[in-house]
Amino acid sequence: MPSPFRRLRRPPTLDLDDIQATLLRARPEPYFGTHAILEITDPAAGKELLRRLAPRVTSAARWDEPRPSWLALALSYQGLVALGVPQQSLASFPANFRAGMADRAARLRDTGPNAPDRWEFPFGSPRVHVAVSVYAATEDDWQREMAEYEQELGEVPGVHLLSYQDFAADGFNVFGYRDGFSQPVVEGSGAEPLPGDGRPIKAGEFVLGQASETGVPLPVPVPDVLGRNGTYVVFRKYHSHVAAFNTFLHDNASTEAERELLAAKLVGRWRSGAPLALAPERDAPAIGEDPNRINDFDYAADPRGLRTPLGSHIRRMNPRDTKLTVLTDVNIRRIIRRGTSYGRPLPPDRLKDDGRARGLDFIALGARAIDNVEFLQSEWVGSGNFVGLGKEKDPLISSQGKGAYFTVPGTPPRRVKGIQSFNTLRGGEYFFMPSLSAVRWLST
Repeated sequence: MPSPFRRLRRPPTLDLDDIQATLLRARPEPYFGTHAILEITDPAAGKELLRRLAPRVTSAARWDEPRPSWLALALSYQGLVALGVPQQSLASFPANFRAGMADRAARLRDTGPNAPDRWEFPFGSPRVHVAVSVYAATEDDWQREMAEYEQELGEVPGVHLLSYQDFAADGFNVFGYRDGFSQPVVEGSGAEPLPGDGRPIKAGEFVLGQASETGVPLPVPVPDVLGRNGTYVVFRKYHSHVAAFNTFLHDNASTEAERELLAAKLVGRWRSGAPLALAPERDAPAIGEDPNRINDFDYAADPRGLRTPLGSHIRRMNPRDTKLTVLTDVNIRRIIRRGTSYGRPLPPDRLKDDGRARGLDFIALGARAIDNVEFLQSEWVGSGNFVGLGKEKDPLISSQGKGAYFTVPGTPPRRVKGIQSFNTLRGGEYFFMPSLSAVRWLST
């Protein structure tokens, strides 16, 4: 499988020692870890926890070198309030971050089964204050990092663990698809683009205080020590209906080869990661295992979507050079994805759900991450208007209604009916990921 680690090819110009590792460091393969949600009931205790965790929060320095484990920390708006951050600073954060994800449900199209009143505790409540994530390359490293973190938490009364979720995967998600390898290259990080990555994106699209694609930095929370080198995080936990996905394929294709082709049309890639743009008729695992080929494609020769359907998941999430009916600057819509999978995968021949929890944690980072995810959810996931597909939705992560369908272009085009919601939102929140110097500032 392709290595998740890029090589450091150019001298970095960003303050890597001050930026949290997760912004630039790829997950290992395989990976193990835990996402935890904490509540601060006493400001002094919250600051004490930050003082204790500050040395454990890993920086992005030498992000290209494999590391056994690392810890990431982020705070919600309510968490900043609970810490006693001055009002002037609180008011300098963007309005959608201050509102929180639950209050932005209409913009995100989080309705019906995805509505906040159906989310798991503590999501949707004002008690979600701190998110701590531990990533590790082995189960032993994960357990060691967790034990040390739990010891620190246990010694600070006034900060309470509300929920946690363990995750682990071997590079493939619960649907059996290779995941997590397609990311934008951040200018100034030192990374050299791989074939198909496109040009590096201005650092200010991901790191606050740097020049963005517009040529100027985006608004930075005040004081500068709080906002600079930080970023925003969007966390959305989904329960995946893998058996329903398998059943849909069986209902609409008669052979294994036909089912796998239909699945690839929905996603835009085969399970190996090989894109339809390069392997339109059958899977090509060798492409999926080659970091120099897995993303080396565009859609210039496929304007109608005959190879990669216009409405497929990956073409919606990154249209590349697709001609859009509703124009937008694709480069300011880029996000860094650090999603994780939890629970055991179900094989493609399993048509009955076993009742176990399994799913996907969608994690997006960037200076515009909140704006971009709200845009993606509303315009590119929840609608097909931007590529001329009207009300047709993303076939993998959208909430589907009665009569939903998916279009496979051709002569004539095939409209596959009966598509369901294959992922149901269980909760989420908007977070601010401070720099390491900001973590120290917040702890004083």
